[in-house]
This record gives sequence, C-alpha cells and structure tokens, in this order.
Amino acid sequence: MLKGLKTCKTSNLKNDIISGIIIALVSIPISMGYAQIAGLPAQYGLYGSVIPVLMFAVFSSSPQYIFGVDAAPAALAGGTLVSMGITFESPQAIEFVPLITFFTGIWLLLFTLLRFGTLTQFVSSPVMGGFISGICATIILMQTPKLFGGGAGIGELFELIAHIIAELKNNFNFLSLVVSVFCIFIIQLFKKITPKLPVSAFVMVLGALFQLIFDYCGKWNIKTLTAVSKGIIAPSLPTVKYEYILTALLSSFSIAVVIGSETLLAEKNFAQKNGYKIDDNSELLAFSVCNISAAFFGVCPVNGSVSRTSMNDQFGGKSQITSITAALVMTAILYFTTGFISFLPVPVLTSIVVCALWSGTEFHLAKKLFKSSRKEFFIFCAAFIGVLIFGTIYGVLIGVILSFFNIVIRESKPSTAFLGVIPGRNHFYNLKTYAKSRPIKNAVIYRFKGNLFFANIDIFREEIEQAIQSDTKYFIVDASGISSIDSTAAQALDSMYRDLSEKGIKFFLVEHIAKVNEEIRNYGFGHIIESGGVRITITDALSAVGLNRPFPLCNKYNNSEVNEDTAIIQEFEWAFGKDARHYIDIYTEKILRNAKAINPKAGNADEDFAHLWDGISPISDHILLDYIEGKTHELSEKYEIDENIIRLILKKHRSDLVESGYKENAN
Repeated sequence: MLKGLKTCKTSNLKNDIISGIIIALVSIPISMGYAQIAGLPAQYGLYGSVIPVLMFAVFSSSPQYIFGVDAAPAALAGGTLVSMGITFESPQAIEFVPLITFFTGIWLLLFTLLRFGTLTQFVSSPVMGGFISGICATIILMQTPKLFGGGAGIGELFELIAHIIAELKNNFNFLSLVVSVFCIFIIQLFKKITPKLPVSAFVMVLGALFQLIFDYCGKWNIKTLTAVSKGIIAPSLPTVKYEYILTALLSSFSIAVVIGSETLLAEKNFAQKNGYKIDDNSELLAFSVCNISAAFFGVCPVNGSVSRTSMNDQFGGKSQITSITAALVMTAILYFTTGFISFLPVPVLTSIVVCALWSGTEFHLAKKLFKSSRKEFFIFCAAFIGVLIFGTIYGVLIGVILSFFNIVIRESKPSTAFLGVIPGRNHFYNLKTYAKSRPIKNAVIYRFKGNLFFANIDIFREEIEQAIQSDTKYFIVDASGISSIDSTAAQALDSMYRDLSEKGIKFFLVEHIAKVNEEIRNYGFGHIIESGGVRITITDALSAVGLNRPFPLCNKYNNSEVNEDTAIIQEFEWAFGKDARHYIDIYTEKILRNAKAINPKAGNADEDFAHLWDGISPISDHILLDYIEGKTHELSEKYEIDENIIRLILKKHRSDLVESGYKENAN
C-alpha cells in the first residue's frame, strides 16, 4: 500500500495537483459517456471517478497510472445487458451492472492469489507497443463521431467505421467539426511550442466560458454535456438475484481478464518509458479493491485509463497525488458545481481526449523496429491490428503467439562463426569479420551462439560436416553460447562424436557451463565427457592435442585480396557497422589536429600525448593505431603535421597500452 504515493516530491507537487485537476475535468465527459455505454445513467460514471480512484491511489505500486470508468469493461458490461434483454438505464440495469462489477473484483482477487500478474513477463515490447497503440486507436475511433456532433460508438474496427459513416449521414454538424479541428490544432501547436503549458485545461475552461457568455453551442446546435444531479449516492451492497448470478459470473470473468491484461500491459509500458518498476500482483490486488469498492456505489467495472494516464504523463504527474487530487475535485464538482457540467461543449472535451490518446500511441517504436528488426515490426503491427479488429484479448494473444514463434525461429537459426587467431594477440577471432585472422593448422574452431535443441540441431550438424577438410584432425566447438540442450540434440551430439572419432578427428565441446555437462550425463551420453571430449577453454582443447602458442597457422588460407586499409575498416565494423569509416575519420582527425599543438620537448608532453586518446572508444585503440601507422605519410600531408610526431604518438600510446595491460594483470 501507498507505494504510488512514496514518489511524491515537494518539487513536483504543483505538477501532480495541476494534472489531477485536468484529469478530473476531462474525466467528466469520458466517465459519463462510458457509464451510458455500460447501460447506467450518466452520473454513475462520475461516481466511478471518486472512491475507486482513491482506492487505486492507496493500493497501486504505479506512481503514474490513472484508474476509472473506461471503454472496454463498460462495453462488455453493456453487451451483457443486451444479451439478457435488459433495457439500458432501467432499474434492472442499475441492479445488475454493480453485481457484474462485484464479481469482476472477486475474479481479480483470485488472479492475485494465483499470482497471474507474472504472466505479463512473457509479453515483449513490440507486443506492448502494438497493444497500447491499438487501444488508443480504438478509443479514438469510438470518440470520433463526437467531434462532428454524433454519439460515441462501441465495438471493434469495422463496427466503429460503420458507426462513424452512419453518424456522418444522420448527425453531422459542420460547426461542431470546426470547433473540434480548431481545438486539436491549438492543443498540438502549443504542445510543440510550450510542452509544459497545460493548454488542454485552458482550452476546456475557455470553451465553457464562451458557452456561458455567448451560448454558441445553443446557436450552432453543438452538443454540451448533460446536467447531473447533485451529490453521490450512499454505498450499498449489490443486489443478488439467483437468475443473475451465473451470467454475472461468466461475464465478469472475461471483464476481469480484460482489465488485468490491458491495464497491466499499459502500466508496464509507462513504467518502462519513465524508468520505474511496478509489482504485477500488487496491481491485480489494486484492480480488485477498486472494482469491489465501485460495486458498492452502483458503478460499472472500472479499469486503467490509457488516455488519462497519457495526459498525466504529458502534464508531469509523478505520484498518486494526481489521483487523489482528481478524486477530490470530482467530489467537489458533484456536490457544488454540477451546474458547470452543462456548459462543457462535447467537441472541445472530445478534442482533448483525442489529443491525449494520440500522444499515448507507440508509433515511434514501430518506426525504430522497422529499421532495426522487421520481424518485431510485424509483431507490433499484428498486435495493433489484432486489437483493432478482434479486441483487446485477441490482439494480445496474437502478439504473444507471434513473439513465441519469433523466439523459436530465432533460436532455430542462431549466429555461428569459424574462429582463428591474429598473430600477436591472445584471443580467437571470427575469420570473416577480422581480415588478419588465420585458421590454426589441422584444427577447426566453430562457435555456436544458441541453445541446442530439435529445431537447430540440423544446422549444427550440417555446418560441422561442411567445415571438415581432408587435413582436419581436431574439431572444437565453442559452446559459450549454449546453456542447455534437449534430448534430440544430445543424441545428435553423440552421433557426431562417434562419426568423427571413426574418421580419426578429435572432437571437443568447450567454454560451456557445467549444466550442459550435467544434461549430457542425464541423457546417457556421459562417455563423451569421460573420454575427454569436453574442455573448459579452447586453449585447453588445443593444448590437449599438442598445439600451443604461437599456434601453427594454415598455409592454404589466403586473404591477400583484402588490403591493410580494408582489413582495419572490417575490424572497425564489428563495433560501428556501416558507420565504421565515419568513426575512423572522426577519431583520426581529433587525434592529429590536437597533436599539432603539442610541443614534444615540453615537460608535460607525455601527459598531453596521453590525453589525445581521451574519448576514443577503448575497443578501437589497437585498430586505430594500425590504421594511422599504415597511412602515416598520407595523414601527415592531410593534417600538415610532422611524420615524426605521428610516429611518436603511436609509439607512446602502444607503450601506454602495454603498461596498462600489465597493471590489470597484476591486479
């Protein structure tokens, strides 16, 4: 409890309170509209913006998320009424909906006890991004008709499009659309010019004042919010009727699943974006308490609100003081200023909601994924389209299933490489990446970066078979990337070990964790270990067959077509990819231009020479030294610096690198 309040700081209290006031005002049309979608009178939406919001502030571990009456649970509750033939806003509806809300809270409590919150760890960032964007887009489509004088829609993409078209034909108000477009333009413009200014609040207040003074809504036939009765109803137990129980239980289960998955995923998304953590099961408990308390006030099921949280994020809310402020402001509105509600123009308020939802989308993530990982980009799109077309739960399921398929596909095609040595260096290098690397005579060193299992064992076997030459005597598998093997892979490993032994080739599995040896033994292939087929390191395996540094190199391997300059750039590409040449030029210019100002005979020259390499990537030192050394004459002319100075720079830095290496080894 109170975790979301512990982040409150005096320095941010002003932002928290301002954000709470704005959220309370924006919640008026949202909550009233969704209450009606759930089949309740409009004012019940305002009741759902008081006690449940306070309960969330007390129980939530999220400092930022906002709870209240929201689209998906309201639509599901309304759908249940339709299926039962209960008239909206009738006494039956006012009795039945709170029962659904109560059972929703009980289901969420059960989910908490079963610790279902941990299931969200299997949802990837692309799925979360597509899911959030899908919800935002769905609610924008729901709200779109209200921009031009129509009523809000419910359902998924095609139903919403059909509803928008019908409202355009039957209820289109051009002046309402003009007001909406103007408000959206002003909000977006000032968001770019002064992002910290609460322009949405000003737009809302000005819209109401203009209506109060000029009655433009009445003159132009623009909708305003419906007036509501004063105060909050007294809490009471939900009415339990035998004929309602089974339907309420079944309906509330699906609503609880929607609330749990939708809100948890959205909360995690905001937590990742803003650098804090939430406790999944604490959140499920908070959802449960909020819905049980909502049931006592006759409210429909309540949920986390992406639109209001996006607004809170936009206005700098950093603690649940925002929720407490919003609940207190809503209480004051219900008791003292209900007359004010009827002056709020619907298109103005809808414009504010649409802008908040648009800022909550994650299309910037999709843009990054399109450049970096097409597979994850398509997963994002699948989750997004899934939510739009099929709804919240199916959208998440589609994204999760695709994520797991992506994992299987990625694991089935792991990164592999063949390794060699670079004379004068201690490590083993990828023969394709490092042009100076050479294979060791009579030995093949093969690196496999992935767990060995049924889906990739054929790749493992094929690459080994293709790599064996007539002079191969030793085959070493660098298994540092293998943390587990399954029974299919273990059997194949044993088969390869026997086949290579029959051909006179010594096989080694090296660099792996002890768990892999344990799995090999458990599958019944311990003879591989007992006969010396595993070693701790590559060097140990080579030493076991009499190969020690300096290793004999393979004479057949020829990389003469790669010149020295190209070889160095290839090595730089390991770190900098396609920008390798750019970074080489930047680093070289920085070193040589600064070196021109150094007097080699001055007392502090050694220190000045050492500082030339400040800000240079440590992984680049040796490569950059080779590059400058190979182009000393050309670089001397380009930067108008004495060749002897360049050679002195290189000599001193090589000496410093050797000395620092000795110190590290000594430590």
